[in-house]
Amino acid sequence: MKPFVILSDVTCDLSREIREAFGVSDYVHGYVHFSNGRDFKTALDWDTISREEFYRALSNKQMKMSTAPASPEEYYEIFRKYAEDGYDILSMSISSKISSTYQVAAKAAARVKEEFPEADIYALDSLRMSGSFGLLTAYAHELQKEGKSMRQIVEWLEENKHRVHQMGPIDDLMFVARRGRISTGKAIMGSFAGVKPMGDCSRDGYVTVLAKVKGMKKALSATVAYIRETAENLEDQYVFIMHSNRETYANTLKEKIEAELHPKGVYVSDVFSASGTNIGPGMVGAYFLGAPISEDNEKEKETIVRAMESCRG
Repeated sequence: MKPFVILSDVTCDLSREIREAFGVSDYVHGYVHFSNGRDFKTALDWDTISREEFYRALSNKQMKMSTAPASPEEYYEIFRKYAEDGYDILSMSISSKISSTYQVAAKAAARVKEEFPEADIYALDSLRMSGSFGLLTAYAHELQKEGKSMRQIVEWLEENKHRVHQMGPIDDLMFVARRGRISTGKAIMGSFAGVKPMGDCSRDGYVTVLAKVKGMKKALSATVAYIRETAENLEDQYVFIMHSNRETYANTLKEKIEAELHPKGVYVSDVFSASGTNIGPGMVGAYFLGAPISEDNEKEKETIVRAMESCRG
């Protein structure tokens, strides 16, 4: 079987621990721009900017930040290098509904195919972001280690990408307000009341708020209850927990999931700068496989109601 490389973009948010565990050897970087003129390459670590400095800047209402994927030329050079070395390429990208990364990768793939017609290059639109995208990336690498061909992995990913769920709270409502998702007044009142919005993925990869829970303790308990109802064959799958500067809560959630649900493995990772710029501080999310996401999240809305009911008292 011809060797192949799996290349996800930086929005997969996989820590070094996860990358080493699943054999993720390479990925495609992007860029973050600060309104004070600072630009830097995004990475799956905090070498360029510390977690504290990044989220402090993100919380500064005077600071504007934006992200950009690797350029078409950068994608072309990365793909060309692997094709020249005799590799087929599986490119995995953040949802095309959220970012232009997939389009950039697909065009670069077509360009390299013209030069190396013998190379099999597949550009996959994950329709997911951050932890949900990272979970797919990890499974792709695990299947590769098991000896599956690139096309077998592509088939699995296309069949299962809508089965990736997210659940967990966000507690920094002021960032959400600055993004225009709620009013500042609601953010202030919600913060005073301790309200934590809880969401799952939509079919396009965005996060749809399904409920609002008062208090972090109840929010984490509701997260575990939601996973219990939604996940399929949990003992045979991994759960990823991503957090945006909420490490203590993430580790607490990890302990609860391990003690109550007993999955195959639980991993914790930061939300790094590429995804963090858009997610903001204060998020703790668990990612896992379940039934396919329903249209308009109707089934998921029913499930979170039951999960919250089970946590009362």
